[in-house]
Amino acid sequence: MDKISVLVVDDSALIRKLLTDIINSQPDMEVIGAAPDPVAAREMIRTLNPDVLTLDIEMPKMDGLEFLEKLMRLRPMPVVMVSTLTEQGSEATLRALELGAVDFVAKPKMDIRHGLEAYADEIANKIRVARAARIRRPDTVASNRSRDASESLPAVFKRHGMSTEKLIIVGASTGGTEAIKDFMIDLPPDCPGILIAQHMPETFTRTFAERLDRLCKIQVAEAQGGERVLPGHAYIAPGHSHLLLKKSGANYVTELSQADPVNRHRPSVDVLFRSAAQYAGKNAVGVILTGMGKDGAAGMLAMRQAGAYNLAQDEASCVVFGMPREAIAVGAVDEVVPLKDMAKRVLTALSGMGKQAIRV
Repeated sequence: MDKISVLVVDDSALIRKLLTDIINSQPDMEVIGAAPDPVAAREMIRTLNPDVLTLDIEMPKMDGLEFLEKLMRLRPMPVVMVSTLTEQGSEATLRALELGAVDFVAKPKMDIRHGLEAYADEIANKIRVARAARIRRPDTVASNRSRDASESLPAVFKRHGMSTEKLIIVGASTGGTEAIKDFMIDLPPDCPGILIAQHMPETFTRTFAERLDRLCKIQVAEAQGGERVLPGHAYIAPGHSHLLLKKSGANYVTELSQADPVNRHRPSVDVLFRSAAQYAGKNAVGVILTGMGKDGAAGMLAMRQAGAYNLAQDEASCVVFGMPREAIAVGAVDEVVPLKDMAKRVLTALSGMGKQAIRV
């Protein structure tokens, strides 16, 4: 099998060297070029035709985001961002994912050499995933779709007398930041409470929650633990902890745990889904979105066995059809849905109509 060819783009000679060494140490990939800025990268892309690009954000001659926007419009290809672990870096990285980057590597602020070397396996795995990923062009119609949905979905929601005891439980990984946004932007402000586990470093989850809060009709925040789960609110698992659903009297509440990673992840989708199975049962609708691996499959099966109704994102709209495929394979999913229809199908399921759907 041909090796994955990688072009490294970073203004730091040290980081170019470190990434090159990490990538070339893998048996199935090789660096075919290293560029100090987007202008040089542009020429290398034309002549070398790499399979995957690693891209820094802050660079001379052209900002990495500006370059990414042009690249995804003119010559879409798999891109893994290399971003600093700062609040500003988090915002820029989320913007890069919005523009079509497949994933990102968190570049440490201190001791860059040992920091990147510690992430060697993660970097290599993300390059492999990027090579196989479905490249998503930036969504230019989301705002219009959101306005249309704001007129129609609340009517569906209210017409069928939805209970405020209902909950929406969401899990995602690679490609999930944009999938979650596209799903939640179509939800009405009085929808049931939502709990979300997205695989993401802790420096990024608060920025992600704040971004969603600005875009969505519902209120979105990073979970603090101990909050009552309220309608019209979404709670994002912080990157340092598992998020669990619990009961306190008649109320649903959040709980955070720093127990060991599950499926190599903390937060883990399985942990969240299993807690929903235990405490919400038939009052929950589970949603599993794009992502690599099998995290969430076993927990979603537990949810279904407890009476929940579960939906998976379809392959055509996934960046990586890993987690949804695994959930479908174990029999955890009631319905497979394109991302553009997910909000409407979830609300229909919550209204009691979803049980009429054909099971997969």
